[in-house]
Amino acid sequence: MPRHFNPSPADGGSTLRQRQNVPEGDRWDLTTLFPSDASWEEGFVRYREKAKAIPSFKGTLGKSAQHLLDALVFCRDIGLLEEGLAVYAALRESEDQGDSSSRDRSTRLSMAQTQAQADFSYFEPEIQAIPAATIEAFLVAPELAEFAVWLRKLLRFQPHILSEAEERLLALHMETNQTASNAFSVLTDVDFEFGSIETPEGEKSLSHGSFVTYLQHPDRELRQRAYTSYYAVYERHKTTLAVLYEGQVKLDRLAAQVRKYPSARAMAMFPYNMPETVYDQLVGSVHAGLPTLHKYYDLRRRTLGLSKLRHYDMRVPLVKGVSWHHTFEEAIEVVLRALAPLGPQYTETLGKGLRGRWVDRFENKGKTSGAFSYGSFTGAPYILMNFKEELLDDVFTLAHEAGHSMHSLESARNNPFLHWHYTTFEAEVASTVNEQLLLRHLIATARTADEKAYLVNKEIDSIIGSLFRQTMFAEFEARTHALAEAGTSLTIEVLRQEYRTLLSTYFGPSLTLEEVSDLEGLRIPHFYRAFYVYTYATGIAAAIAIAGRIIQLGEPARKDYFTFLQSGGSRFPIDALRLAGVDMASPAPVNAAIARFATLVDELGTILK
Repeated sequence: MPRHFNPSPADGGSTLRQRQNVPEGDRWDLTTLFPSDASWEEGFVRYREKAKAIPSFKGTLGKSAQHLLDALVFCRDIGLLEEGLAVYAALRESEDQGDSSSRDRSTRLSMAQTQAQADFSYFEPEIQAIPAATIEAFLVAPELAEFAVWLRKLLRFQPHILSEAEERLLALHMETNQTASNAFSVLTDVDFEFGSIETPEGEKSLSHGSFVTYLQHPDRELRQRAYTSYYAVYERHKTTLAVLYEGQVKLDRLAAQVRKYPSARAMAMFPYNMPETVYDQLVGSVHAGLPTLHKYYDLRRRTLGLSKLRHYDMRVPLVKGVSWHHTFEEAIEVVLRALAPLGPQYTETLGKGLRGRWVDRFENKGKTSGAFSYGSFTGAPYILMNFKEELLDDVFTLAHEAGHSMHSLESARNNPFLHWHYTTFEAEVASTVNEQLLLRHLIATARTADEKAYLVNKEIDSIIGSLFRQTMFAEFEARTHALAEAGTSLTIEVLRQEYRTLLSTYFGPSLTLEEVSDLEGLRIPHFYRAFYVYTYATGIAAAIAIAGRIIQLGEPARKDYFTFLQSGGSRFPIDALRLAGVDMASPAPVNAAIARFATLVDELGTILK
């Protein structure tokens, strides 16, 4: 189930509404999954009944193509039901993580999934044990054509598939393995209370969402107050957060060891047939581009008139007097106009979805912070937002998540269920192409020179956020996992030191770090899904290339891009992206993105003079 997170939350205002007080039109409509909680419960009963038949296929899979087909059809059908149940439960829980009924729903489903996974533990080892000649004959049987891609990908895992008993044992731990991630989410999104701070408009609440708004405020003392108050909460819970993260890293290490991978990173990249050199090339190219990044930070320091930049100075706009305000409906209109180069079919479908309640729009008490798109094979590709009207960033977040949702829609429409899921490596391309097109549209339609300068700076910050910053996160993950795999305990002191070293490397001499700056590494939810963040960096590099092709070449490039969107999980990601005209096995796209960044920095420097 493609679920894609954006770490940029929106402001919640002075008070947060309770979920029951959110108007219906501002909520997503989950009836494409289940009409009601009661119908979900009926579906859950069907799932548990259906799951009782899982053992009945044991010992039959290699008898004939028809026997294997019967088992795979069963897998498809129970998988479709399970996916709908899981998406609905996850979306309902994300609305208000303090809602015990939603948490109970997710818990019961998780327990049932764990049991089903355990009962299915014979399945993959039994397929792996089918003689090579027999399975090859099955693969060319016309009746198995729907499942051929899934089967061929499964056969790659033969060295990492364990015995039936071992697979069953691992499956029974599926629910337990989510403990660190779930505890982090509940602790930071529900239990953390950030209080309020004094602003020029009076006392206002501080939340994950409003923190971002305050960091963009021109009043430096307000930015400092918000930063200090926000990280004070993380300071009070730093040891707990460190233990949770170490627990996650240990789980990653254990899984790699058990399945005979050389490392957790190798395990994460294997399903995508992704060479680890892609990861290392990314880090190497970005390090080579750090002098240009430091040049920008020095430009930022001089433009703001500061002797030293502080961590809370990094988001404030450099161009003063430019403000933005979009209602949610206006944001939809701007996004659709910007995406016109993708053609009327794309924009009409997207517009209908965004206005037809794909989106849960605004922040409420207990709601998951940030934003995400969560697609499924049969339901709408839903989007969670915490939209704030005065944040241009949130218009970009809407475009970003819309890219994910349209990718999910195109993939589901053009692939069988068992391989409609595209990879995270591909996912960040579709979302970032939309952001690139939005940026170019806004720059082209800027009303004043100041607006254009603001937007050039916006594109610079976008490349920093997706390329440089996410690569820094990727380095942190690689370092912490390497330390753990070498037997080093990930204490709070070790984690802070590793993260602080990276902050110093990436920000350079213009930035003065705060004592609490290294606590940032303890608040990144992506770290609970190891070796995912690098795809933001590769994604923006590919997206810059694809957006340029679409604008320059028109219909041929658009056709290539739609072929990529529709490929789903039918290819490995590097092969799929080649359909869109980009070769991510080469460092060329990342180097080209850094070259564009350098050009933008020079352009902004000229404008600001």
